[in-house]
Amino acid sequence: MPRISRTSRKSRTAVADATNASPARTTKHVALLVETSRTFGREILSGVNRYIAEHGHWSVFVELRALDSQVPRWLASWRGDGIIARTATAAMADAIAATGLPGVELRASKLPHKLPFVGVDNRDLGRLVAEHFIDNGFTNFAVFDLDTERYFEERRDNFRAVLASRGHACRELHADRQGERPTDWERQQAEIAHWVASLPKPVGIMACTDQLAFWLLDACRRAGVAVPEEAAVVGVENDQTLCTLASPQLSSVAFEGERIGYEAAALLERMMAGEPPPTESLLVPPRGLVVRQSSDIMAIDDPQVVAAVRYIREHACHGINVADVVKHAGLSRTLLERRMRRAVGRTPGEEIIRLRFNRVKRLLVETKLSLAAIADRCGFEHPQYMAEAFKRLFGMTPGSYRAGRR
Repeated sequence: MPRISRTSRKSRTAVADATNASPARTTKHVALLVETSRTFGREILSGVNRYIAEHGHWSVFVELRALDSQVPRWLASWRGDGIIARTATAAMADAIAATGLPGVELRASKLPHKLPFVGVDNRDLGRLVAEHFIDNGFTNFAVFDLDTERYFEERRDNFRAVLASRGHACRELHADRQGERPTDWERQQAEIAHWVASLPKPVGIMACTDQLAFWLLDACRRAGVAVPEEAAVVGVENDQTLCTLASPQLSSVAFEGERIGYEAAALLERMMAGEPPPTESLLVPPRGLVVRQSSDIMAIDDPQVVAAVRYIREHACHGINVADVVKHAGLSRTLLERRMRRAVGRTPGEEIIRLRFNRVKRLLVETKLSLAAIADRCGFEHPQYMAEAFKRLFGMTPGSYRAGRR
């Protein structure tokens, strides 16, 4: 099985020399300039590796990298066939362009690179976070962002646009571009703490990266703002180190990093075979929101509706029905439906169906389970009923949905 491996400087030079001396070769030589220091980058490399395993061998040059690592010295004289990169600096963008090789860019930055782009669909990302807060009853919203990269702005703008379409305003704070410098840390955190303290409570806050969310949680502690009771926080990227080290642990939007890597490799293969680069970006929807302690709360001031919604979320896929929810809430069906619709915009029956099919979609994408197994795990007695209802709701069969998301 092909593997992505590290190479020393001497071995890279030797391989490059051998490559230069062999004008006719069938194995493609590809450089992967992708950071290995973050979960997303490692998932991308895993997707590239899966493509290689399925479609044939590449000779792959890769090294342990941070996002802002320097340009590899060997790149200027390397005579390879293609490059897949997440470009963080102008020097790297210039060095890649200077090779004249087919390439795929995986970072939608403001740098002037002209490579075709494969990456995350930030429109879906903003919607996921906004709907998470709205579904949990929040009516106050804020976003903590950076304006240094285009994709940060897209996340912010799409989050705000979804909220605006539902009639909600959104407050905003821009992070200091120099916030990572230790000398600026205390000043920055004091500013964030002051901002958080000034927000109407309870409030749902999206941070445009997990790093920003990590800073935000620290500022909440300094301001004496309880998370998630007063401020629910969601980050972006689902970096395992940051999300699990955060206190409380951080909810975050997970990307389809492996699929992005796979699609980038497939695109590069076509370009190395002579196909012209595409004119449109390939955008992959995020995998979904991973809910952890930082946003696991419902901002609903009706305790019986809270009890009903929590019961549904815990048991929707266990075969419960509306009568079970009514009994648990201690209200009549009519009264519960009226109060729940006022609080979250859905009746108990609609909420059960929504959560069941959310899980159906996750299992279709993330597993190879049969429809019968998925139906059983999502609380449906008959797989055929689940499949027919899925098509009515989403305009496609479960099989088509699975094929389109892989």
